[in-house]
Amino acid sequence: MFNIAIFLAAAGITILEMSEASAVGIALYADTKRKVVFGFLAAGVLVVLFPTALIGQLIELVPIVLVRLFSATLLLYFGQRLLKSAARSFMFQRIGFPKGDEEREKGAGFTAFSVGTVEAFEAAIVLVALYPNGYLATLVGLISGILVVIIFSIILHSQIRKIKQAIMKASVSSLLFTFSAFWYAETFYNLDDLFLIPIFIVTFIAVYYGANMISRKMERKRTAA
Repeated sequence: MFNIAIFLAAAGITILEMSEASAVGIALYADTKRKVVFGFLAAGVLVVLFPTALIGQLIELVPIVLVRLFSATLLLYFGQRLLKSAARSFMFQRIGFPKGDEEREKGAGFTAFSVGTVEAFEAAIVLVALYPNGYLATLVGLISGILVVIIFSIILHSQIRKIKQAIMKASVSSLLFTFSAFWYAETFYNLDDLFLIPIFIVTFIAVYYGANMISRKMERKRTAA
């Protein structure tokens, strides 16, 4: 059965990571005027995500209890990492994003490839945890997420760099925490998927306010330094 919740989680993490990669690609193109940077970016993404999809099928052979424990732990770890990232985004929304030197034409291709690989790897770690719990839903979510980013990148062009991602990061972080808690519980109890809804609502509220609190602490430290 197609799991819509896993589809949304896979699409969410893919859109999040790929939109960041796309923003860097657009910035490099604006700086170098070389369309080849998008080719290097795509190559970096494919090098990671294609073998990850193949590995996802093999993970289905592992006992489900071990899969749930491994997946829950992995999602818990990356959920908290994404929470910190959301906190930084909230902080920069208030004080402004730092300006750094952009890569010039020499090495732009390497930079694009590296960014594509890193962002795809971050998405892949979450996807690997989702595959055994719904391979088709995860794969469709991955493909859908990539298509959404490509379409919006074409439509928005330079505007994509202005998209605020704090709320999106908080939402995806909440999804990861939700699945982590749900799969930990499912290791011992057989729960209905409907429990995902209230868990997500509570988690999102906690993540949203938690990220804002952390961001204000970061801002105070930044000001004091």
